[in-house]
Amino acid sequence: MDRVAGRSFEPAVLIARLVGPIFIAIAAGILLNARFYVGAIIEAVHSPTLVYMSGIASLLAGLAILNAYAAWTADWRVVVAVVGWILVIAGIVRIVIPQLVAPLATTIYSGPTALSITAVIVLVVGGFLTFKGYRA
Repeated sequence: MDRVAGRSFEPAVLIARLVGPIFIAIAAGILLNARFYVGAIIEAVHSPTLVYMSGIASLLAGLAILNAYAAWTADWRVVVAVVGWILVIAGIVRIVIPQLVAPLATTIYSGPTALSITAVIVLVVGGFLTFKGYRA
């Protein structure tokens, strides 16, 4: 267990404390600026450098999460493992088959409605992780 400000935290709690607020901030930004993010995503997925670098970042973040906590428990902590696996898979796809990224992202995020739905999901997951992480 890690020590933070004199308290002990299991890895899942620490990850939830980090990932939850980041997810909330990302979702809030998308919900408040949907048109901006639609344009930014479409532009980003057509840049091979950004696709590759985001793949490296996603793979690194996912592996960091899974190295700290990868258990498939029957409680809230399974969400931490799922987030880790989603990041690993997303990173591998961006690195290994980058030509799939632009058409997929363009289809999914081509309008504010689809992006808003995604943002709400990210907001709920972020809120849940933040609650669980800071309640511990």
